[in-house]
Amino acid sequence: MDLQLKGKLALVSGSTAGIGRAIATALAAEGAAVIVNGRSQASVDQAVREIAAATGNISVRGFAGDLGTAAAAEQVAKEHPGIQILVNNLGIFEPKSFEEIPDADWMRFFEVNVLSGVRLARLLLPAMRQANWGRIIFISSESGIQIPAEMVHYGVTKTAQLAVARGLAESLAGTGITVNSVLPGPTRSRGVGDFVEALAQGQGKSEAQVEKEFFQTMRPTSLIKRFATPEEVASLVAYVASPLASATTGAALRVDGGVVKSVF
Repeated sequence: MDLQLKGKLALVSGSTAGIGRAIATALAAEGAAVIVNGRSQASVDQAVREIAAATGNISVRGFAGDLGTAAAAEQVAKEHPGIQILVNNLGIFEPKSFEEIPDADWMRFFEVNVLSGVRLARLLLPAMRQANWGRIIFISSESGIQIPAEMVHYGVTKTAQLAVARGLAESLAGTGITVNSVLPGPTRSRGVGDFVEALAQGQGKSEAQVEKEFFQTMRPTSLIKRFATPEEVASLVAYVASPLASATTGAALRVDGGVVKSVF
């Protein structure tokens, strides 16, 4: 299927690895000019080279900067005018008991997971409005619906993303700009992969055994009983970013492996 993304300019925040990297690759494979983002120039340059080689897309470019900060957000908007597709993937997570989460952590998680997307959307919207076309996608999480006891602060920020996306979509009613959230479930991103590997080594078990036990005890409602791959998440994001998804807006779209039991 041709997603009609050729020539579209897309920014994927936090895209040198994991889900963001897979999204950038999927968009590039469809012919979009993709801006890959990470905090270090070396990691960005490497990702750009590898994505361009894998997709044959010479329009892949990079932006090194922490898009969790206002300065970097303003800089990327200035350096790359006319961004048509914004994928707010940048995010952090950290298991920690509620009593041990200080104010500083609450503020840091909100700044990175919520305000980064708010700022970028605010900066890029004028050009989208002028063109009367755009796509804004927040990569939320099933944790935004089922707040995990082991990281309440993370879950709260993911719920906030759902609210921002829906409210922004409401404000853009009648335009050619859509705003949606995508909710991955447990996904084998780089951080999760490293966690599973370390846990397996520490417990003297195989990674497959650790994964099986995780879904038996931590996410028993999963229907696929495994971690999703970043590419499985990216497939949905690429469609939502495309002109083909013009009637999909204001939605919270789940690619969670069935973890969330609600049918709504």
